[in-house]
Amino acid sequence: MVRLEARNFINVCGKEHTKKSSSILVELAMLDFNIVQSVHQRDLQELSRWWRDLAFEEELCFARDRLVENFMWTVGIIYKPGFSKCRIGLTKLISILMVIDDIYDVYGSLDELELFTNAVDRWDIKAVEELPNYMKSCYLALLNFGNGIIYDAQRDHVLNILPNVKKEWARLCRAYMMEARWFYKGYTPGLEEYLGNAWISVGGPAAMVHAYFMQLQGRTLSADESLDCLKALNYGSGDLFYWASIITRLTDDLGTSQAEMERGDVPKSIQCYMNEKGVPEGEAREHIEGLVRDSWKKLNECAQSCGLPRWVVDMALNMARTSQCIFHHGDGIGTPGGVTKDRVVSLFIEPLS
Repeated sequence: MVRLEARNFINVCGKEHTKKSSSILVELAMLDFNIVQSVHQRDLQELSRWWRDLAFEEELCFARDRLVENFMWTVGIIYKPGFSKCRIGLTKLISILMVIDDIYDVYGSLDELELFTNAVDRWDIKAVEELPNYMKSCYLALLNFGNGIIYDAQRDHVLNILPNVKKEWARLCRAYMMEARWFYKGYTPGLEEYLGNAWISVGGPAAMVHAYFMQLQGRTLSADESLDCLKALNYGSGDLFYWASIITRLTDDLGTSQAEMERGDVPKSIQCYMNEKGVPEGEAREHIEGLVRDSWKKLNECAQSCGLPRWVVDMALNMARTSQCIFHHGDGIGTPGGVTKDRVVSLFIEPLS
């Protein structure tokens, strides 16, 4: 979201500058914005080819097709032009994650979802034989994506991250499975119980762990430094990723809960609090907004004390910031158009002139 702010400030400064020095700075800022935008356009071209080749729309026509909006997420997390590989990989993750989310939320039966959850837990290509046809292409896409990241980490940094990648996808699908069971039982959890599962199901931990490894591909590390990074990720990121994911989940719920309830999803944080406390929706929304503010305080404390490299901390902070930007005016992912469309055009299509 740094780039959205940059464009706004460039427009303001371009109108107000009076000195030659500030005029040169505005010209330099415009040039920088257009160069970075051209890099993002190349990223999108590659992603579009990948998405077409998957051909999910044939077997998974019920799933959301939001490649450009997903890419906006990743630009919010890491926009710098030198990290195209990380942005592309993270967009692939979010796109596959969104399709899997829709399988659990709106299409799969409980028995089919159990099969998919077990297959992800096994992380074995032979498990595809046990899946319904409509799940097979998605499962294979997930394995191909995850194994590609595992291979890159082993090749570039002699790091075996198979346990990390497998753990995050299995944990994510188990969280989806829990929500599916709640839905089929007609069960509304309390807010604490809901958040204990929902901070994982929002995809924040999986996104951060994968982004961490994909960012390593752009850095030169010794073998000892690689091991230190892996230890830091395993032991130092818990609270940082937790509070960033809580903010992402709560802001997502504030923007999307009504639309997702209408399409057949589980109750969100607002409905859970309403049911638990017997309060109207307006009061529940105020409570959730207060939780977002408190979570930001916790996240800022973690950012100062977690001991992780600054670029890892920045990714977590940017994920939380991006979620507030995307969901501030409603469901900025599920219902494209309006503010989201304007931002896409501003970031990726229209250069400054």
